[in-house]
Amino acid sequence: MTAWPTSCLVVLAGFGLSPTVAEAGPPYTTDDPEPVEYRHWEFYLASQGSRDAKASAWSGDAPHLEVNYGVLPDLQLHLIAPFSFSWPDQGGAHYGYGDTELGAKFRFIQETGRRPMIGVFVLLEVPTGNQADGLGSGQVQAFFPLWMQKSFGPWTTYGGGGFWLNPGEGNRNWWLAGWQVQRQFMGEVALGAELFYTSPKEEQGESEVRFNLGLVIDFNPLHHLLLSAGRGLLGSNRLMAYVAYQLTVGLSAAKPR
Repeated sequence: MTAWPTSCLVVLAGFGLSPTVAEAGPPYTTDDPEPVEYRHWEFYLASQGSRDAKASAWSGDAPHLEVNYGVLPDLQLHLIAPFSFSWPDQGGAHYGYGDTELGAKFRFIQETGRRPMIGVFVLLEVPTGNQADGLGSGQVQAFFPLWMQKSFGPWTTYGGGGFWLNPGEGNRNWWLAGWQVQRQFMGEVALGAELFYTSPKEEQGESEVRFNLGLVIDFNPLHHLLLSAGRGLLGSNRLMAYVAYQLTVGLSAAKPR
């Protein structure tokens, strides 16, 4: 272990914090039903981008801050605060604060030897970004999914889907469904892949099928690197990529003296 992570461990211990293991979800679009442990935190500093052939534009976040907290056993609160960009082939590029994402993940069935874990992860997109500059939707959006997960030794698989409420002129409510499979190697590296589907989001839109390949590296119980990249198999997406640094910590059970 290098001197910098060691120093972080000492500082966190002084504040009553302890390291914890990285959870699933990012770097994939498909999510999982497992909430952050009670009184534990996840922090992500991440960037993501995609190329859309139909819109002839690049778009994404650079960077965004994601925070997850286990407020109760089986209940996680969620926040994403993004700085977004829109870079069309024709016209000027735009950069600024995007739409804020709020959410709550609740696990209501625990995994057993035969039974998968099941939960919901409700999301709310708050229109804080500038719609005219392509940095926000201009409307409140909401997602109501159901996710399940099962582990088999070094293998973990999860998936499901749900319904997006997408109000606004020319928009359509749409469905998302996906599934992911990953394998742990040496306890420090996880390789995975996902396939997901979205129904049309606009009245003149089209369905899309995309895939991602992902990599998670656990440098130690605190520090993690997450990467993924993929593209559309059906639809106008030509490239999507995600990179993040993750810090995972939890409040110590020991009482301060």
